[in-house]
Amino acid sequence: MTTSALVMMALSIGILWGGLAWAILRLRKHPDVSGVDDEA
Repeated sequence: MTTSALVMMALSIGILWGGLAWAILRLRKHPDVSGVDDEA
């Protein structure tokens, strides 16, 4: 693999895992509880 391919692969992996980590941390701080009240 060329250097540019490795850089692009590392960048895309970082964006994907970073987005997943950000989403998990955001849901921990602000859980989505809008569906809980609809069951009553």
